[in-house]
Amino acid sequence: MSVTGAGSAAECRFDLLGIGNAIIDVLAPVEPDFLAEHDMIPGSMMLIDAERAEKLYGLVRREREMGGGSAANTCVVAANMGARVAYLGKVADDAPGRTFAADLQQSGVYFPSSFLDGHAGRAQPTARCLVMVTPDGQRTMNTYLGACVTFGPEDVLGELVASAHVTYLEGYLFDPPHAQEAFRQAASLAHAAGRRVALSLSDPFCVARHRDAFRELVHGHIDILFANEEEICSLYQTEDFTTAMNQAAADTHFAVLTRSGQGSVIIRGEERIDVAPVATQVIDTTGAGDAYAAGFLAGWTSGRTLAECGRLGSVAASEIISHYGARPLVNLQQDMEL
Repeated sequence: MSVTGAGSAAECRFDLLGIGNAIIDVLAPVEPDFLAEHDMIPGSMMLIDAERAEKLYGLVRREREMGGGSAANTCVVAANMGARVAYLGKVADDAPGRTFAADLQQSGVYFPSSFLDGHAGRAQPTARCLVMVTPDGQRTMNTYLGACVTFGPEDVLGELVASAHVTYLEGYLFDPPHAQEAFRQAASLAHAAGRRVALSLSDPFCVARHRDAFRELVHGHIDILFANEEEICSLYQTEDFTTAMNQAAADTHFAVLTRSGQGSVIIRGEERIDVAPVATQVIDTTGAGDAYAAGFLAGWTSGRTLAECGRLGSVAASEIISHYGARPLVNLQQDMEL
């Protein structure tokens, strides 16, 4: 399909603006027994406090520590594929926060967000996510949100939103009330400028915590919805994927739904496009959905067909799950040229 909005993508300063939780990822290989011993639900994302974060940090073998956060991962992969990308998120003025900022900038992502002001009782360290990876490649995330919880409408830079072809919202950020206000404000600013708004549902437990608010957001503010099978069924409270898929199509311009080994489905009105996965050896599924969204949006903002966007999403996801970590280890821009 052709790019839509107020003018062409070339008239936008950025192809993609991500808004989400700014987090340092700590990747740790563990056995399934470790998850059970510490009351973790395999494959889920759990919010934890600072005390539990410190305890778990000391118990695991840390494979890698790197910049993370779902939307930030999407932004880095999209930039790697040649898209012009910006990101908004909240970090503290501490060592992890400065590492996060430098990591984005080195990846070619514009990051104008101010560091968190530690005064007036708002002192919070930069967030971290302890990603437990079991031998089957599944990831179970324990997230201490720290400075992320302070993100609010005042952190949404209107001129930046208006200059981006797509503003991409991360569902994980939806927990704090101020962030929900920020999402609605960002969507309103984007639509006022004739731009598109995309949302990743991120996690079925996150959806369940705020189902009514998510339903209102999707129906009233979202053009492009990204979700996996479990997330979309949770949103519409059904066990039938087709029912959830059709509801998503009715609520949005189009929906992009991933189904792990079955590939993905793009649904726009009555049009359905099935996209095959790209085979690879699965090492770590952390960031697979983030990378898929990046490949898809890098394609869509450059005028590709929906089927081609889906292929690019699958290519990006395949690269990410072939190694530890949610950031690409190779240059994916060549795949945009095929």
